[in-house]
Amino acid sequence: MSKSQNSFIKNQKAKKKMLKKKEKEERRKERQENNNKGGDLSDMMAYVDEFGNILSEPPEPKIEKKEDKKD
Repeated sequence: MSKSQNSFIKNQKAKKKMLKKKEKEERRKERQENNNKGGDLSDMMAYVDEFGNILSEPPEPKIEKKEDKKD
């Protein structure tokens, strides 16, 4: 009688092990599909304006007016 119980327990352990392995493989595939590492360089760039604020897009170029100095 103990022999049939041992084989039943072994089968149950093997099933659990296979289920865990399948779940782990599914999680691995999902992580690979949703991986956003190594994106575009432009997505990772940050710009700083003249006041020290961080911007996601480059600031507009500052136009300086030249004043004529007359003595």
